[in-house]
Order: sequence, then C-alpha cells, then structure tokens
Amino acid sequence: MAKKNTNLTESKTLAQLIAQGMSDKKAQNITILDLRNVVGAPSSFFVICTGNSPLHTQAISDNIHEIVKKTTNEHSYKLEGYNNGEWVLMDYFDVVAHIFVEKTREYYRLEQLWADGIMTEIKE
Repeated sequence: MAKKNTNLTESKTLAQLIAQGMSDKKAQNITILDLRNVVGAPSSFFVICTGNSPLHTQAISDNIHEIVKKTTNEHSYKLEGYNNGEWVLMDYFDVVAHIFVEKTREYYRLEQLWADGIMTEIKE
C-alpha cells in the first residue's frame, strides 16, 4: 500500500480532528493510540470510539468525513464497513479511525492488541 507523505505534526492534528468529529456526534470511549514508535504498526495513529448502534456509527463516520474535508480538504483513502455499521474503518493513511458498536469493540480489543502504543483517552 502506498504511504502518503504526511509529516507527524499533520498526522497528530488529523487524529485530534477525527476525535473531535467523534465527540461532536456523542461517540463513547474515544481513544487516540499513538503508534509512531511501534514497530510494524500500519499507521501513526488509531482513533477509536464506540457508537450506540450501526446507524450511530454511520452518523459518526459521516461527521468525521465532513469535518476532515471541510478543515483539510482530505478524503479517506478507504472506507470499510459503513453499510453494516458494526465496525466502520476510515483510512487516512497515517491515521485510521475505527468506529465500533460495543460488542464488536470488545471482541477485537484494538487497545490491547496495540498496547505498546501511547493511549490517550478523550474525556466526553
């Protein structure tokens, strides 16, 4: 997969912008995982949250898309899981947003899988 040439300051700012987009739509348990120092990590940051239902995860995804497009004129490289809504993945190269329903987040446990990263919980 081709990597976009993005500097780390831009990546961190994008991660914070995505977290804000999640918060705006009342997402729960928002976490930013800084993976910059984790060998083999697929991106620099994961931004993870929980929605109440598939419709809620879709609304969160829509809001992230709008706020990122409006602020940076960027679009996600990939969008997966939107139609199902159990786990929506938005890939912005160096930053990946993961929007889960609760049972799916508990099953995949990304925070534990990537526990070597630096975790920041966003207060709601």
